Amino acid sequence: MPAQTTRRTLSRQWELLKLLPARGAGKTAAELTRELSAQGFAVSKRQIERDLWDLYEAFHLECNGDSTPYGWKWPKGANLDLPAMGVAEALSVCLMQDAIKAMVPAALLDVLEPRFALARQKMTALAADNQVVSWLQKVRNVLPTQPLLPAAVREEAQAAVHEALLMDRQLQVSYVASDEREPMEMRLHPLGLVNRGHISYLIATAWDYVDIRLYAMHRMVQAQATNDKVQRPDNFDIDAYIAQGALHFGGEHMIELRLKVNDYLARVLSETPLSQDQQIDGEVLTATVRDTWQLRWWILSQGAGVEVCGPDELRMAIGQELNRASELYYSLPRSPEKGTSPVRTI
Repeated sequence: MPAQTTRRTLSRQWELLKLLPARGAGKTAAELTRELSAQGFAVSKRQIERDLWDLYEAFHLECNGDSTPYGWKWPKGANLDLPAMGVAEALSVCLMQDAIKAMVPAALLDVLEPRFALARQKMTALAADNQVVSWLQKVRNVLPTQPLLPAAVREEAQAAVHEALLMDRQLQVSYVASDEREPMEMRLHPLGLVNRGHISYLIATAWDYVDIRLYAMHRMVQAQATNDKVQRPDNFDIDAYIAQGALHFGGEHMIELRLKVNDYLARVLSETPLSQDQQIDGEVLTATVRDTWQLRWWILSQGAGVEVCGPDELRMAIGQELNRASELYYSLPRSPEKGTSPVRTI
C-alpha cells in the first residue's frame, strides 16, 4: 500500500476510534459515516464497515449484534485517552493562533506552542484527503480600514505586562507618551489588556491616581513586574469600561447626532447602523452615539458624502477641520469627480 494511502487510512481510523462511545448500545456504521463526513472525510458506509472490523481485531471493540444495524463501542474498562486532536479542534487552533497571540500571557503561549504545532501537522497530514483542511485557505478576517503594519512591541516588555496583569502586580515602566520624545518612569496598576486593530493597550491607573487610562504597548521601552499588589478601583469592569467608549477615545457623553447623507452612505448605514435607535428619513439620519475621536475620524473620512447638522458644537468642529484641510488643496479645480454625489448643504 502506498505511504500516502496508508497515512489517509490511519488518519481516518484514528478519528473513527475517537467517535466510538464507551457505553450504551453503540453507534452504527451509518452514524459514524455521517459524523466522519461532517469532519471532511470522503467516506462510504461500506468503507467504514471494513474499518470497524479491522479495528475490532486490533482494539477488541464491542459489536452489538443483537439487532441490526450493529452498534459499535469501546469494550468495558478500555483506556480511552487517545493522544491526538480531532479535525475540528485542529482547524480551530489554526484559525485562532494569530488572533490570540497578543492576548495570551507569554508564558502560556510557550505552553500552547506544542498544540499549535500539532494542529499544523494535523492539517498538513490531512491536506490531500479532507475537505475541511481547505477551509484554512478560504477564510480571512479583513479590517475595514486603511491597512497599517502592526506596531512593534518589545517582547520583554510584553512578557512583563502579561506577568503583572496575570498576577495582579504593579508594573514599573519606561513609557514614551504620544506627545513626548523621551521616556518617563511610571508605576502602573494593570487592570486589563485590549487589542484594538494592530495596537494593544494596557488599561491601568498610575501611581496613586484613580483615573483609568490607556497605555499603548508599543510605547513601553522597558517594563518590569514588581512584588507590590495592584490597587484596583472598586467595581472596575473591563466590559463596562469598553462600553463607555474608552477605546474610541472619548468620554461617556452621549449626543443626538444628526447627519445628511448621500444615497450610498444611507444604504451602508441602513445595513450597519450607528446605534440601536438610528432613524433614516430620506437623506436625514439621526442616532444617539458617544462623542468620540473615533466618531469624528469616521465623519471626516466620509468627505462630501456626509454633512453634520447637529449638535452645533460637533458641526463647528468638523467644519473647521475640513476648512483647514481644503486650504491644502486650494489650487485644485473645484469640480466633483465622476460618479460622486455631493450632499446639498442646508
